[in-house]
Formats: sequence, C-alpha cells, structure tokens
Amino acid sequence: MTKNDNALFYTCSLIEFIGRQCKLKRSEVVSALGDKTLLRIYSHADVLHCEPIASVADEFINICHIPTGSFDNEKSCRYEAPGYWDIGKVYERLIEDADNGNVIETLKAVYSSWIDKAISNYNSDFFYQPRDYIAECYRCGEIL
Repeated sequence: MTKNDNALFYTCSLIEFIGRQCKLKRSEVVSALGDKTLLRIYSHADVLHCEPIASVADEFINICHIPTGSFDNEKSCRYEAPGYWDIGKVYERLIEDADNGNVIETLKAVYSSWIDKAISNYNSDFFYQPRDYIAECYRCGEIL
C-alpha cells in the first residue's frame, strides 16, 4: 500500500464524519457501510471528495440505512474536539502501517479492534501521538 493514500484518508475521514453525524462508534459505521460500500467509497474517493463531505455522508447514511445512536464523543470532550480530517489522518496512517495487502480488510480489522475506543477518546492525547507509537500500540494490543 502506498503511504499517504489520499483515497484511504478520505474514506477514514468520511467514516469519522458519519460517526459524528449519526452518534455511532466508528466500528459501527464501518459495519453499517459494509464491504461493498467501503470499497465503493475507497475506489471513488477522487470523485467523491469534489462534493461537500456532508452531502456525501448523507447519501451513504440514506443508502445504507445507518441509524442514529447515542455515542457522542464530541459532546463528552472536555476540550476542543479534533476535526474529522485530523482523526481520518490518524486512521489512514495506522491502516497503512498495519496493511495486510487488502486495504478494506485492514480497515475493518483496525476499526473493529480495541484501538477504535482509544482513538475516539478525545479526552486523552492518544490520537496526537506519533504514527510509529500508535502502530506499535496496535500491534501489541495495548497502550504502551
């Protein structure tokens, strides 16, 4: 996989945006989107990014019948919450570093792991840590 994969960055940022919009854990968003839709977003990110991300998110929320939940990590943040592009970049880098040869399978593995909760905790500084540190934590299965 290429480093600085713009399509992956967009896909992860859209997942983050939808999660915030629908008040869902990001793993729930990934599950609701499913493999085919994730691949569609990733494959067409170069076109999708030309539209406002809110419009693209609404389209996929409707197509995939994504429900509204109660997970609101922005509201529970004691400080200014990081932007969805910032969190998208964290996930993009981690997925690149954990790549097993199939970007969608790696994306699903990362989002369904323990690290989703750690990155989504905006009251910690975990998501601001260096790329190598986050990747090593993911590989070890815990925050070091």
